[in-house]
Amino acid sequence: MQSYTIHLIRHGLTEGNLLGQYIGSTDSSLCKEGISELKKLKQNYDYPKAQAYFCSPLKRCKETMKILYPDAKPILIRDLREISFGEWEGKTAKELAAKDPHFAEWMESGKAYTPEGGESGGIFMQRTCLAFEKIVNGMLRSGTKSAVIVAHGGSLMSILSTYGLPRAKFYDWMTQSGCGYTMQIIPGLWMRSMVAEVCETIPPREKADPDDISRQIINAAREAADEAFGEKDKQKEDPQEENPETPKKDS
Repeated sequence: MQSYTIHLIRHGLTEGNLLGQYIGSTDSSLCKEGISELKKLKQNYDYPKAQAYFCSPLKRCKETMKILYPDAKPILIRDLREISFGEWEGKTAKELAAKDPHFAEWMESGKAYTPEGGESGGIFMQRTCLAFEKIVNGMLRSGTKSAVIVAHGGSLMSILSTYGLPRAKFYDWMTQSGCGYTMQIIPGLWMRSMVAEVCETIPPREKADPDDISRQIINAAREAADEAFGEKDKQKEDPQEENPETPKKDS
């Protein structure tokens, strides 16, 4: 059966990532640690090639694409850009908790909240998913069998939590810089149910470096999300829930 493959890769580290800042619409470049880490990943792992390349227009994504795929001529997709955090941009959780009561309330309740001047989560997911659907439908029409998308953590989590199989929650799809997932699109299944199998990690999990900087950042962020949205308690109640980091492969 004919299938299509899309590789989703998160951009490299920025200074804001290292400082724990909310960096969404801010057009930050990669930091020196981020560049070094991407080069190390590329040296140790052969990133999958593709027929088409798509990229968020923000600098950190374009710079990541250039390092990982220097010969690629990516199509810039504006709606793959990260969410805007408005007045929270450039601030850490510690700074916001001390100064903004809305932030503390949001962390405690887990209810949707849009910072002043920011973008709502619903609108962000809608535009990101629409951009992804256009990419997939364009591939099906043109017969383009493979594609790479370099985008942001929030953008990739939106796509994977909406269309990915096995099903998992938004924050479960969080991945470290320079890493991501491979999705397999089966045309009939996509047209009928708009879902796709997440069939591999990038790089394969056994090749990942457990001590790299971005993995430590992601682990801390996952723990914070679990605390904020009560996921730790839920996981204790439902220990059989699938882990998206160990996707099923074709038999």
